[in-house]
Amino acid sequence: MNNQNNANYRRQSEQEAANRFANVNLEGIADEIYTLCKDQHGCRFLQKKLEENNSTYLELIFKETYSHIVELMIDPFGNYLCQKLLEYSTVEQRTLLVKTAAPFLIKIALNQHGTRALQKMIEYVNTPEQILMIVDSLKTNVVKLIKDLNGNHVIQKCLNHLSNDDSQFIFDAVSQNCIEVGTHRHGCCVLQRCIDHASDSQKKQLIDEIIKNALSLVQDPFGNYVVQYVLDLNRFEYSEMLIEQFFGNIYLLSMQKFSSNVIEKCIRIASFEKCQVLISELVSNGLFLENLLRDSFGNYVIQTAIEFADDQTKEFLIKAIKPVLPSIRNTPYGRRIQSKIANLNGADSLSLDGLIISNNDVQQFNMSQLQQNLLQEQQQQMLQQHQQQKTQLDVN
Repeated sequence: MNNQNNANYRRQSEQEAANRFANVNLEGIADEIYTLCKDQHGCRFLQKKLEENNSTYLELIFKETYSHIVELMIDPFGNYLCQKLLEYSTVEQRTLLVKTAAPFLIKIALNQHGTRALQKMIEYVNTPEQILMIVDSLKTNVVKLIKDLNGNHVIQKCLNHLSNDDSQFIFDAVSQNCIEVGTHRHGCCVLQRCIDHASDSQKKQLIDEIIKNALSLVQDPFGNYVVQYVLDLNRFEYSEMLIEQFFGNIYLLSMQKFSSNVIEKCIRIASFEKCQVLISELVSNGLFLENLLRDSFGNYVIQTAIEFADDQTKEFLIKAIKPVLPSIRNTPYGRRIQSKIANLNGADSLSLDGLIISNNDVQQFNMSQLQQNLLQEQQQQMLQQHQQQKTQLDVN
């Protein structure tokens, strides 16, 4: 009952407040317009006057507010009046509003109320002069805005409403700060939107940097989504170059939470040649393979490899896995792998006869023996580094 009474009281109070302006003549309260902008009901009254599309009302409200535009854009109520004013203002009036606010756009963009008003400003700017003022004001703080809860929406609004040429300052900043942006909670989303809105040359500019920094991005909680987004573009030339960045690191990447998902995706979409190289790294060392089969992330990579590899590569992979199965058959991961192989063989149980891989098998399947030895040396170094990292974590 108390809640109902409170609700009724609020409705009555709001109605009484709204009734204050029922028969008010705007010209008669011209000197109060600025104050009314910061009042909930006064602001609504002024918005309705603008919606009447009366040039006299527009000029009067503009005259009393434009010099206070920065303060009003970050006000809880005033920002709504600013949005409406930007919608109904003339080109000349809008230019003056942008010019007045321009030196303070970063402050406005970072504010929870200001971000909405600024997004509306970007939506309505339509002359080269207005656009240039917006761009000049934002271009030195793009990364700061991207990483901000409110500011990132301003950058995305620029991508949505400015031309590719006018948005070039965003593509430049993002490509120059690829890791900082791509490994950030908001930044990784903005980077993906940049790819969506980019011209062909801008897309290449961004993806070249993503490929260059792929090894760092793929191991990050947010950066890995950027890498996956590029892979999902289904552009052969981009996918192949990305996959190559992981060569020599497949073992460790397969045992990390975030990067293992990317390695699985690489196996799914890789060309025949690239898939062979990926899987050869997984099976090139018996200890590595056993570790992968026991690992909570690595075993899924192996399962994906079994499922998506071509017949020749799949046969080689299964032949490499079978000698390890007796030592892991009682683990959940081992049983899962064994079941998958059994299903592929069309049998309920596995025969473990003749399962040793000869050097000839490796040479026929893999790269040259020299490359194979180099790969094993690199992986041994990575294994040692990995063990050292785990030891350090245990100590801490």
